Amino acid sequence: MDTLRVREALDLVWELILSLRQTVNIWDIVDILIVAYLIYRILSFMRKTSASSVIKGIVFVLVIAWLSNFLSLNVVEYVLNQALQMGVLVLVVLFQPELRKLFEQVGSTRLNILFRKRYKRENAEVMLQSVLSASEAMSKSKTGAIIVFEREVGLNDYAVSGTMIDASITPELIKNVFYPNSPLHDGALLISEGRMLAAACILPLSNNINLSNDLGMRHRAAVGISERSDAIAVIISEQTGAISVAVDGMLKRNLEIDTFELLLRNELSLKDTKRSLRRLKVKT
Repeated sequence: MDTLRVREALDLVWELILSLRQTVNIWDIVDILIVAYLIYRILSFMRKTSASSVIKGIVFVLVIAWLSNFLSLNVVEYVLNQALQMGVLVLVVLFQPELRKLFEQVGSTRLNILFRKRYKRENAEVMLQSVLSASEAMSKSKTGAIIVFEREVGLNDYAVSGTMIDASITPELIKNVFYPNSPLHDGALLISEGRMLAAACILPLSNNINLSNDLGMRHRAAVGISERSDAIAVIISEQTGAISVAVDGMLKRNLEIDTFELLLRNELSLKDTKRSLRRLKVKT
C-alpha cells in the first residue's frame, strides 16, 4: 500500500515537471534568476548603509496607507496618497548618495577575471614586501600612514589632488613619504601597477554612521575610497600603531603582520604556497 502511494506521488511530481516544461522555457528561468540576483544585491547594499532604516520607514508608511484604506480613514488616506504621488522624486533625492555608490559599484564590478590588471610576478613581490616592511616599521614607531592600492577602478582623479611621484617602491621611500612633518606625510600614498603614483592625495570621507566614533580622518578616508572604488586602503594609526585595511567599505582593524600579508596577497591575487614574510629580499 505504501509503495503504491509513493508511486502515485512520484507520478504527480513527474506530471508537474512535464507541465512546467511546456509552459516555462530556459529564458524564463534566466529572467527570474537575474531579477532575484539584482534584488539580492540591492538589499545587501542597502543593509550596509543608513538607507536600511529609511526603507523600514517607507514600509511602515505603506502599511499605514493600506490600513487607512481598509479602515476607511479618509483624511489619513488622502494625506498619504498626496505624499506617495511624489514618492519617486523623494526617493531619488533621499537616496542620492546611496544610489551614486550603487552605480559606482556596478560600474566597477569585475565581470571577468581576464580583465584584471596583472603585475609582473617579481614586481608584485617587491611591491608587497616593500609595503609590508614599511608598514611594520611605521607600526612600531607609530607613524600615521594611509596607502591605497589601485585595482580595476582608476584613481587618477584622486592622484591629481596630491603630488605626482611615479617612482619604484622601496620601504625607505614609503617611510620618507610619511615621515612626521615631511611635505608629503599628510595625505594618502597611491600605488598603481606596482609603482608609487602620487602622495599627499586627498580622499573622500565615508558617511557611514556605523563606523566607530574613535576612528580618525585616515580611517574614514580609507573606508571612503574603498566605498567609491575597488581599491584596497592600508591604514596605520599614529595613536596606537595598529594596522588596518579597508576593502569594499568594510574596515578590518588591528591586524597582525602575518594576517596583514595574507589579506593583501588574497586581495591582490598574489597567493603563494610558500608564504614567508621575508622570503624575498627587497631591493632598497
